[in-house]
Order: sequence, then structure tokens, then C-alpha cells
Amino acid sequence: MKILLINGSPKGKRSNSLKLALQFMEGVQAAKEAEGSAVEIRELDVAAMKIGACRGCFACWQSTPGECCIKDDMRMVLEEQIAADLIVWSFPLYYFNVPGILKNLIDRQLPMNLPFMSSRDDGYGSGSHDTRYDMSGKRHVLISTCGFYSAKGNYDSVLKMFDHFLGKGNYSTIFCGQGELFRIKELSARTDAYLEIVQRAGREFAAGSISEGTAAELQQLLYPKEVFEEMADASWGVSRESGEKEAKDLSFTRQMAALYRKEAWDGKDRVLEMHYTDLDHSYQILLGKDGSKVYTDGSLKTTTRIDTSFEVWSAVARGEMGGAEALGKKLYKVTGDFSLMIKWDDFFGSPQAGAAKNSAGKQGGEECLPPSMTTMLIPWITFWIAVSINVGIGAVITLGVLALIPLILRKHEFVIWDRLSMAAVAVLSVLAYMTGNGNLATNLGYLVFGLMWLLSCPAKEPLCATYVKHNYGGEMAYKNPLFMKTNYILAACWGVLYLLTAVWTYFLRQAGFGTVLIVVNNLVPVVMGVFTAWFQTWYPAWLAGGGK
Repeated sequence: MKILLINGSPKGKRSNSLKLALQFMEGVQAAKEAEGSAVEIRELDVAAMKIGACRGCFACWQSTPGECCIKDDMRMVLEEQIAADLIVWSFPLYYFNVPGILKNLIDRQLPMNLPFMSSRDDGYGSGSHDTRYDMSGKRHVLISTCGFYSAKGNYDSVLKMFDHFLGKGNYSTIFCGQGELFRIKELSARTDAYLEIVQRAGREFAAGSISEGTAAELQQLLYPKEVFEEMADASWGVSRESGEKEAKDLSFTRQMAALYRKEAWDGKDRVLEMHYTDLDHSYQILLGKDGSKVYTDGSLKTTTRIDTSFEVWSAVARGEMGGAEALGKKLYKVTGDFSLMIKWDDFFGSPQAGAAKNSAGKQGGEECLPPSMTTMLIPWITFWIAVSINVGIGAVITLGVLALIPLILRKHEFVIWDRLSMAAVAVLSVLAYMTGNGNLATNLGYLVFGLMWLLSCPAKEPLCATYVKHNYGGEMAYKNPLFMKTNYILAACWGVLYLLTAVWTYFLRQAGFGTVLIVVNNLVPVVMGVFTAWFQTWYPAWLAGGGK
């Protein structure tokens, strides 16, 4: 299969539309090669070629049939078009049509037609000219981005033009609004997701046609209309009110504010103050029910303040360094309400923010939910309660619950601590049943449970982090020193608690304080749970504010 890519952007390789076209062709190539077909790709960068404007002399019809009198690169373009099986037209929308350099190329296709009049019955024009060459079987795809919030209604003249010389319905289109966003690294999470859809469209096209579902996804807005237009307006760095040029960091802050997702508003207005330490500039962003607004006069009461150099914050925004990682390295400081930082992706993420939190990956070939600590705790809680009440019956009940857990919680991802817990509780239940000694088995359970927590501390991730990392970027949480320090401390605390539980359980039973033991062993974990909830919020905020 021969693919010809015609890049009609004056920006050449820097074209945003080209990013989409390359992804599409990558999908086509992957699909064809999977079928065992060879793929040959030829890319023509019109901006780097010498293609003059048509003179309208019709020498290609009279004097030298099929050959233009202008000796430039267009002759090679025509040869490539004739040889290609698929032609991908990539271009930005310039003033509601193709850029001038691409229009020149289109005009210069005249030698490919015969001069004799022919009729057409597709409703386009009052006449036509038959092609000089056999162009049947060739496929065409138009791929373009524009600077409006949506492509809808902006490509009328483009479609009319291609309908005339390709024929209506003889080509496919991928038109995407908000094209300038594809060059902004800070928004790569959203634009990369769109490019994956474009690549999927390429695979489907190679197999026949782009599916309705994929076509619908391609038409979805990258960002809502009001968000995109606010970002676009702010990107020019010019004040809407005065028309004067604004400071670069103010323009940047306005674009950041435009990303605020008002649907994430939780009933509490917040005022985020950005203090760029290297520039000594401060701006406040009001985050409320109806959207965001930037204040430059410092008139609002700040709820969260970020002290950072503009260079560091820009690098974080571009994705060149992780925000949590930079905070852990004390490259910037946060004071005030730290909950804004914890929920940052909810407030400033893309419209699809949070979707990744609902899925941890695949298990057995199916999508599954993130691991749940409930999976680990149910065996232990069942064992301690049931065996304490009646050793034999309790052990059987516990084994029954263990058998049901994989079925009841099958939609959740199972991790190593779930499997270890189930194995340990199974062994302890059998031990209790065979010996009839429930006190020994439950006390060993406290010891094993405590050791599990402590032994996880030297590992890559402490036990508790395994279950909550999906709320902090998944594997990216490993690069978050605040997250890791907090969870290491909590894992150690829980481990020590249950080792001590094993000790005092043994001595209180020996002393005959069975009733007291029941109260203590149920109350202490509750108190520890309250401490955990407080500590996991307080400690990161304390570190972020400069604590050591």
C-alpha cells in the first residue's frame, strides 16, 4: 500500500494538523502490517517545495497535454498522486479554507484532467472534466485543525471545494477544533488522549471505514467552549480591557484559571494566590460556583498560597517535572488550605479528569476497579470475631468467607497483600479448628498482621499506599515524596500497633481480663483510624508549608 501525505501547512513540521495526520497514518500502517501488507509512506511538505501559482494558460491542455509549462516541484507531486493508493490531505483552516500554498497545489492539478467537457449528476457545478489518468480505487482523507472551539460549521467552503474535484462522498474527514492546544505541553494529557482516538480511526479506516463510535469521539470538544475561549483569549498576552500587553506570568495565570472546572466546586469558594518569587508578582484566582476570575490587586482573602518561581511552576505545568515531586523537593511551598492541592486534578484537570481513578487496569482480560483495603481486612475481621465467639464454627465460617471473597469482590484488582492475608487467615483458621485453641490462633493473627505492615516499609510501596495510590496518579505516586513519607509512617504505626496488640492480648488473657480485652482490641483500631484520617491530611500540608 502506498500512502501519500500532503502537508499543506505553512508551519511545515510544526503543524498541529500534521500531528493528527501522522497518528492517523500510524494507525493505518499498523493495521496493514498486521495483515501482512507492506506499507510505503511518502510525505510532501508543501511549505518546503517550490510550487508556483497556476497561470491559467491551459498549455497543459493544448501545447503539452498533461504537462504543465511551469517547471517546478508540482510535476513530482502529480506523479506521487497517480502512484498513491491513499492520499492524506493535512492542513490547518486559514480564513475558512485551505492555506494559500495548498490552494496553489490544488489549482496546479489541472494537467490531470482532460480539456473536454463532461456532464456530472452529483449536483456540483454545471459541468466537469474527466480525469486523464485512472484514479479509480484511490482513497482520500482530509485531516485539519482550526482555531475555533469547534470545527462544526467552519469547513463549508473546504468541503464544497473537495466535493467538486474529488466527488461528494469520495473522501473521509477528521476536522478538529481547538487546534492550537496540540502545541501546548501543559495540556498534553488531554490532547494525547485525542491523538490515540485518531490513531484508532486510522486502524479502522485501513480495515474499511471509521466506526460511528470513533467518529463521534473525534467530534467531541477537547475542552468546553467557554474554557477554550478563555484560554485562547489569555494566550495572546494582551489585556481585553486596555489592549496593552500583559506580563507573561499574568497571561499564564489567566490560562491556568481558565482550566478551572466549576463542576468540581464542592460548596466552598477558594482563593488561590500564586506568588512568583523570582518576579515578585502575586495574582489571586477566585474559584467559585460560577467559574474563576483573576485578581491582580490582592483584594481577596487568600485561602491557599503557592510560593514558587515562575520557572518551576511553568515546568510543572508543562509536565517536565511532577508537581508533587517538586513539592516534595521543596521547590515550591504551599500554605493555607492544603485540600486544594489534594484535589488539584479535580479542579484543574481535563473534562475527563477522574476517569482513570475509576479503573485500575485489567484482571483476567477484563477492566477492574482499583484494589480495596476491604479485600484485605474482611478475612482478618471475620477470623478475629468468629473464632473468638466459637473456635470450631468460627473457623469454618472464616474459611467460607475466604471462599466467597474472590466472587464478591471480583471486580476489584487483587494485590499481594490481599493474597497474603487470605493465605495467612486460612492457615490460622485450620490451626484453630484442629487445635481448638482460639486464643493462640487469634494472638498469632495479631502478630502476623502487624508484621505484614512492618515488612512492607522497606518495600517499594508501604502496604497502605498500595490501596490509595490510584487517587494520587497511580504509579506516579511513587515520585511523590509527601505521599510516600506519609504512608511509610502510617504503615509503621499500624504495624507497631498490632505487634503491641499481640503482646497485651497475651498478658491480659493470662491475667483473666477477657472483657477488658474485647473493649481494648475494638477501641484501639478505631482510635488509630481517626489518627490516620487526621495524619494523612495534616502531615503533607505541614511538609508543604516548610515543615521538616
